[in-house]
Amino acid sequence: MALRKILTEGDEQLLKHSRKVEKFDARLHTLLDDMRDTLTNSGGVGLAAPQVGVLRRVVVLLDINTEPEEMVELVNPEVIETRGAQRVVEGCLSVPGVYGYVTRPTWAKIRAQDRDGNWFEREGEGIVAQCFCHETEHLDGHLFTEKVEEYVDPEDLEQDDEDGAE
Repeated sequence: MALRKILTEGDEQLLKHSRKVEKFDARLHTLLDDMRDTLTNSGGVGLAAPQVGVLRRVVVLLDINTEPEEMVELVNPEVIETRGAQRVVEGCLSVPGVYGYVTRPTWAKIRAQDRDGNWFEREGEGIVAQCFCHETEHLDGHLFTEKVEEYVDPEDLEQDDEDGAE
């Protein structure tokens, strides 16, 4: 397992469409393991393969709504159902230091395969629903900055954290 470099805005790889995973082999398992380590090291909540320079439909994310938090692997993920709307501040490991308000569903259901190719569905609320949508958009070459309604000064976020607000 190894840490991979996270690409940042301006890298053309982030704007490309990722290909479907067809081989569920040791190479995929290594990618998933490396992505897990990279995400853990980054302090983020989600990471898509294009962010580490691999144009495959692969995502890892933290489900912070479980106790303990659970690392979820999604291969060939597709958001199949959403409900509600929430205006939330979002950031991205590939756009460091930039935050903005986006509207995301309050609940989402995703269909994906695990590392061995087995299909499953998973539901998420709040930040997990937000993450499902954010990360699957990376697979189609989109960054959250395309959806930003209003940018937020990072210093204001730090102040809100100190005040106990979200």
